[in-house]
Amino acid sequence: MPETPSASPVLDRKARMKIPFEDLPTRPVSERLLDFGETFLPLDEERARREAMRCIHCPDPAPCSEACPGHNDISKALLLIEQGKFLEAAEVYRQTSSLPEICGRVCPHEQLCQGACVRSKRGEPVLTGALEAFVADFQRQHSRVEVSKGAPSGKRVAIVGSGPAGLACAEQLLQRGHAVTFFEAAPSPGGLLIYGIPNFKLSKKVVDARIGDFREAGAEFETGVRIGRDHTIDQILGEGYQAVFVGVGSGIPATMKAPGEDLPAVYQSTEFLVRTNVDPALLPPGQRERLQVGRKVAVVGGGDTASDCLRTALRLGAEEVTCVYRRTEAEMPGGRKDRALAREEGARYRFLTQPIRFLAGPDGRVSGVECLQCELGEPDKSGRRRPVPIEGSNFTVEADTVVLALGYWPDPEIGESTPGLQVRDYGLVVVDPETGATSRPGVFAGGDGVTGPDLVVTAMVAGRKAARAIDEYLMAVC
Repeated sequence: MPETPSASPVLDRKARMKIPFEDLPTRPVSERLLDFGETFLPLDEERARREAMRCIHCPDPAPCSEACPGHNDISKALLLIEQGKFLEAAEVYRQTSSLPEICGRVCPHEQLCQGACVRSKRGEPVLTGALEAFVADFQRQHSRVEVSKGAPSGKRVAIVGSGPAGLACAEQLLQRGHAVTFFEAAPSPGGLLIYGIPNFKLSKKVVDARIGDFREAGAEFETGVRIGRDHTIDQILGEGYQAVFVGVGSGIPATMKAPGEDLPAVYQSTEFLVRTNVDPALLPPGQRERLQVGRKVAVVGGGDTASDCLRTALRLGAEEVTCVYRRTEAEMPGGRKDRALAREEGARYRFLTQPIRFLAGPDGRVSGVECLQCELGEPDKSGRRRPVPIEGSNFTVEADTVVLALGYWPDPEIGESTPGLQVRDYGLVVVDPETGATSRPGVFAGGDGVTGPDLVVTAMVAGRKAARAIDEYLMAVC
């Protein structure tokens, strides 16, 4: 049924501060380990209104909005939510976000809007991310979600990659009346949102619904086309497209170059996640067979991808799942929330542990990881203390499946196949940070293929910025 706005009492800040905190509802561990369904249960209307009432509505600029890369007007949205005006609140988010139903789920809110909430000084912050997801879902359930279309401009733009940066850029271009065609290397659109984020964090149904909005708005999708290998930027520009946006992400897994890394049952994180979290029909033929894990799984790395792999291995039935990380937890780049969920589900952590080689068992498959104990030295360029291996401290972590979650590099093919396109650091595209313009006229870029691995929301913001610059370019030059 549609929303039924109702008056809410006018609360002063003292009254709002007295409203008790209620943590997000989750499915029981015993239940969620049996499938890949989303971990967090959706808020109901009354729960959402109570949570929104906890907002004390700081003077502008509100810290939560300042901390949001998209600068969502969170205070305004929460005021509408507490009044039961959920559809209006959803529209507030959609003014500045192309993907609120997704960012409300996958943003590291504790590092962004929630982390900046002033209520944290005296307790728990307002659960801003969950409220964003709630109203976006409510809008889709009770109203119509669409990508609005402007009057046709006669201009055509190619979007290379259909992840968050490409989708956000396309949304803004469609609103300005430009025709958009996506060129996607994978069999299905969505990029990282489909192939990189596990279902227990982001249901594929949520992504599919949003992609459906683009199809209804007239966007075309050419899948299974890898720009740089099957086709080039120059060929696209020669086919009647007046501009190109490159949003290919940064998806080449980093390697250790350690002995035994090529043993059977040693997987890169991307392959491990897609072959366990994605419908085989959406995978290339060589990856459609489901992976089977052993009793003991070791995950090497400390970022969010490592947490995703730990939690995936537990859902596949592994009895002992261990994260191996060469620094301490204080230096881990991944989110605390994901680590807490992984621990709750049964994952273990071994810190100050540096893998040096992978050991084979009698059957030729991996049987363990030889490691060195580490201690922390002086800070490196990242500001984190450098792990220093202790000579002679060798020991073995038993594992019959190993997943390497070591980070990602850019794909160099775009730079190598595009004359005059300036790149850096093994293939990251160089752009004007305010416009996304590259060294090639008419070619723009944004997202992880520019910055290296970053957040969904920062890629989305980059896509929206580039769309504004592309529109100006089309109107001025073409």
